[in-house]
Amino acid sequence: MKIFISADMEGTTPTIRWDECEIDKKFYSIYAEQMTKEVLAACEGAINAGADEIVIKDAHDTASNIDITKLPECATLIRGWSGHPYSMVFGIDSSFDAAMFVGYHSAAGQGGNPLSHTMSGKPLYIKMNGEYCSEFMLYSYAAALEGVPTVFLSGDKMLCENGKRLHPGLHTVAVKDGVGASAACLSTAKSLKLIKETAEKALKQDLGKAKIALPEYFTVEICFKEHAYAHKVSFYPGMKKLNSNTVLFETDDYFEVLRMVSFVL
Repeated sequence: MKIFISADMEGTTPTIRWDECEIDKKFYSIYAEQMTKEVLAACEGAINAGADEIVIKDAHDTASNIDITKLPECATLIRGWSGHPYSMVFGIDSSFDAAMFVGYHSAAGQGGNPLSHTMSGKPLYIKMNGEYCSEFMLYSYAAALEGVPTVFLSGDKMLCENGKRLHPGLHTVAVKDGVGASAACLSTAKSLKLIKETAEKALKQDLGKAKIALPEYFTVEICFKEHAYAHKVSFYPGMKKLNSNTVLFETDDYFEVLRMVSFVL
């Protein structure tokens, strides 16, 4: 069984501050180590379920956060950014049996995580087909574009609840619950145990039944914090300006959504 894992940091168990997630800050190494441990727990669960090949995309900031020396022999780690519109799931294709997302966070415009955002700090919110759009939504849909079912997600409680509405076969681990600038976080011992157990359970289901069909049409509304930036990106091909801070992109091709995101955000 061949599994793809995409890993972020703002949705790992303890993170609540931006400086905990930035490579040049004092205590970053503590949180990078936890990110590695949560990815490893997901790998261990996958291996217990029968995975013999795991590809991991380090998908946070510099994409150089995960300690490769801690990963199992069957794992390949993709570090850095290729520039491909698949971005946080770069490397995925139709050869994978399932996708898993570790350490993800709620969307810009939502309060489920002290670090809620989507792709950058530029948008106040992004809505895709009327729903607040998280990075999980963007890139689990990219997996679906390749015919790969998304079956596991760990992150904050709000994201996990929203994710279940997108993917019928999704198993989740809510490692924290954000309120304002705070979060109630599980003990790391408990979160690692749950990630391992739930990842195994997720991959033992009928993976064929976990596949989704993407919508036939996409409307992406982006409200930017800065009106000057909204004006600039309004010149992206196909983009419409709705008001001083808000633009709209429409397409029936999901890859075009991802292409737009890679240039605009």
